Amino acid sequence: MFQAKVAVIGGGCVGLSAALALSLQGISVVVIDAGDKCAPLSDDYGLRVSAINHASEALFTELGAWPHMQTQRISPYTQMDVRDKDSFAHIHFSSDDYDVSHLGHIIENDVIHRALVTELEQQSNVTLLFNHAYKDIHQSESNVLITLDNGSPVMCELLIAADGANSGVRQRFNMPITFKDYDHHALVATVKTQHSNEQCARQVFLPDGPLAFLPLPDEHMHSIVWSCSPQQAKAYQAMSDEDFNKALFTAFDGQCGLVEVQSARPVFPLTMRYARQWVLDRIVLMGDAAHTIHPLAGLGMNLGLKDAARFAQLVAEPLKNTDADLPRALRSYERERKLDAQKHIATMQGLKSVFAGANPIKKLVRGLGLSAVNDIKPLKQLFAEQALGK
Repeated sequence: MFQAKVAVIGGGCVGLSAALALSLQGISVVVIDAGDKCAPLSDDYGLRVSAINHASEALFTELGAWPHMQTQRISPYTQMDVRDKDSFAHIHFSSDDYDVSHLGHIIENDVIHRALVTELEQQSNVTLLFNHAYKDIHQSESNVLITLDNGSPVMCELLIAADGANSGVRQRFNMPITFKDYDHHALVATVKTQHSNEQCARQVFLPDGPLAFLPLPDEHMHSIVWSCSPQQAKAYQAMSDEDFNKALFTAFDGQCGLVEVQSARPVFPLTMRYARQWVLDRIVLMGDAAHTIHPLAGLGMNLGLKDAARFAQLVAEPLKNTDADLPRALRSYERERKLDAQKHIATMQGLKSVFAGANPIKKLVRGLGLSAVNDIKPLKQLFAEQALGK
């Protein structure tokens, strides 16, 4: 039998961050994941990357994982450039304007994952059970019993479900969600560009959806995320490399010069999900299991990491002190994090609506709006603070 104060189902970046944050406060943790612990980093860049803001960087530093990432592959970006295709709408941020060395980092999810596992393996109160699926879960008034696929039992006081957007734990316990199909698919790829990325995260809003060029450590390499209709995404995926390069160059107005795709071009459907219930007795949802949003602002990973950080802050003491009010701490977690997720989901829906389509009036409004943000310092400061994660 495995026994711990907390079990985490889902060994992704958010679940591992929660496990590490709890372990550093003296809470014993078991992590359960059906996948492999982590494979060696490939020479090729991973296709799943995240834009890590200052708040998430601070969390990783506090957890001791940031130095491991720094020795691998991370790419700071010092500029952000957002514009609307074929209009005057444009806004530009620079770290120099806000007295910081960088606005954030583009980091492969595999790099984050390896760094967290490396640090977790050094904690004596953590048990990592990769390549183990769960078969059954039962909760009582005082604990949760998880049965693994090999028959081994895991006993804990709290269960964190950080098992992704299609969370099996959430479905098993009928925890209700609200969802909306964005009617967008995201095509991701690694591309080489003629011009340097200049450590600039660029995004252009096209009539069919946003296209982002995110800088990688090699100055001529970018990770792209192209959000568009499902039909258009499939068409881009089916193109020859030569035709895709031309389409990408045209869509991005040649901002980075000639483009050469360097990888496969997988496509992922985009859906907003929002769990209406995040806590069910001793079961807690976190990360994508609780919320997913459109990637146009790169907030998904950062929101999940805020879940992990706040959860550890609220529940560590009640778990160590049996006289403390654990249900109250769980209610606080649910209330605070639901409100933050709601706010960001609404913001992303608003941005998607405002920037959708090529209607001349909407393009004029977008142009005036972005120009106002770019020209009015207090307003631009507000947008920058959101991007920085403040």
